[in-house]
Amino acid sequence: MFHALFRIYKEEGILALYSGIAPALLRQASYGTIKIGIYQSLKRLFVDRLEDETLLINMICGVVSGVISSTIANPTDVLKIRMQAQGSLFQGGMIGSFIDIYQQEGTRGLWRGVVPTAQRAAIVVGVELPVYDITKKHLIMSGLLGDTIFTHFVSSFSCGLAGALASNPVDVVRTRMMNQRAIVGNVELYKGTLDGLLKTWKSEGFFALYKGFWPNWLRLGPWNIIFFITYEQLKRLTF
Repeated sequence: MFHALFRIYKEEGILALYSGIAPALLRQASYGTIKIGIYQSLKRLFVDRLEDETLLINMICGVVSGVISSTIANPTDVLKIRMQAQGSLFQGGMIGSFIDIYQQEGTRGLWRGVVPTAQRAAIVVGVELPVYDITKKHLIMSGLLGDTIFTHFVSSFSCGLAGALASNPVDVVRTRMMNQRAIVGNVELYKGTLDGLLKTWKSEGFFALYKGFWPNWLRLGPWNIIFFITYEQLKRLTF
């Protein structure tokens, strides 16, 4: 991983490491906001107090919020992956790239891979947010830790690791499906998530489904830590 980072930096410059950051920021602004909003709203329909929350309720709320938010934000996800994989082919900025994809592939192109994206989001959000909430709940209610930044750190670290382990196989297939643009005889390489998982496992072995796990975890881990600590502090300021 570090060799790849150094090679990209050496051959393409430091800006190449941030290729696709504009749609990535747009995606997080839309996907993240909708995800947390729906998740918290659904939880309030079931329980009013932290101690009444259960893993099952939180998982259901996480799955639903993940599917809805990822479906809405899918065009930015497509654009982010395309810009990262084929950055030199996309010129004219983010809006121009959206228009280019729409003109060449239509609306379907902007929602290419939406099913595996929603499936991944269901897995990630259905694991990450419940793990965070349940870990935080037990740390507070057990008396080991209070509602402190360290509690938020431990909870967010745990949910990042759990999310990476659960989502990586779907993430591998989802990325491949979004990048498959060539269609031969109207038959795409992967017909769906399950088809992609089975073909990848059969042709490359089980561990191919965990390609990029360490970069994935190193991305999800710090992101979750920063997000949840910031989120918890903002809640204290506003509520």
